[in-house]
Amino acid sequence: MIAVPNYISPTDYLELEQASPHRHEYRQGLVYAMAGGTDNHDRIALNLLTLINLHLGNSDCRFHSGNVKVAYQDQFYYYPDIFVTCDPRDRLDRQVKRYPKLIGEVLSPSTQLFDRTQKFEDYQKLDLLMEYLLIAQDQPLVSCYRRQVDGAWVLTVYQTGDQVMLTSLDLEFPISALYQGLD
Repeated sequence: MIAVPNYISPTDYLELEQASPHRHEYRQGLVYAMAGGTDNHDRIALNLLTLINLHLGNSDCRFHSGNVKVAYQDQFYYYPDIFVTCDPRDRLDRQVKRYPKLIGEVLSPSTQLFDRTQKFEDYQKLDLLMEYLLIAQDQPLVSCYRRQVDGAWVLTVYQTGDQVMLTSLDLEFPISALYQGLD
């Protein structure tokens, strides 16, 4: 991730982002160009979104792909690969959501360190976030961080042959469903 080295206000970022043909993320005054994805990255995200769509049906929850931003106050604006929000306040803004309960990132070599560290630290500020998924592209491997009642985050790792459980959505599926159709 490459940052534009000058500070920019959140308001200016949002205005520039709306007019830009390319997506950028924002963190504490710095703007980062989004890295391009691979076909496997896209397929994994699509597979997870399909599982969520089939499970949620006509619920009040909404799920989004990497085209809608998640924000906390004006500290950050990120484009998660997938996220789910069930909070009615998130229906008031078409471009930015602030109350997700589940966020998932498909890991890429260029972004995985950031996804595992600073981005996860930022996401923990979201009061309603219950689960954070990190999904590997090169092997069946899902790291699921779950917020406990006391606020601590506990890691559960899913591998080949496992059933992935998303407690925030009461959704269970075989890990192989995420990797279906990959080249």
